[in-house]
Amino acid sequence: MHDKHLIVFTTYPSQNSALAAAQRLVENGLAACVNVLPQITSVYYWNNAVQTEAEYLLIIKTQQKRYDALEADIREHHPYELPEVIATPISHGSKDYLSWIESQTKDLTK
Repeated sequence: MHDKHLIVFTTYPSQNSALAAAQRLVENGLAACVNVLPQITSVYYWNNAVQTEAEYLLIIKTQQKRYDALEADIREHHPYELPEVIATPISHGSKDYLSWIESQTKDLTK
């Protein structure tokens, strides 16, 4: 049962864009919950140079079966040319919480 739940990470350049994404993902049933962590500093290599930028980290709880739609939504609406979208399975968790994730991330198009 546990391999069907995911935590997905992505970053946004501003608090407003991060909150808008979080709200959209939850409203559309792509995420049960999104934590928006306050400003972090990211250091990465881009455009032939090391970049240092302030970003906001989203921690997204969802189901494996909603991942493709969630990633597509992030890519469509994200301000970055190449947004970070990384998922890891939830191997263990409260049965009640995992059931709640399932109830909140149903495909709304069916």
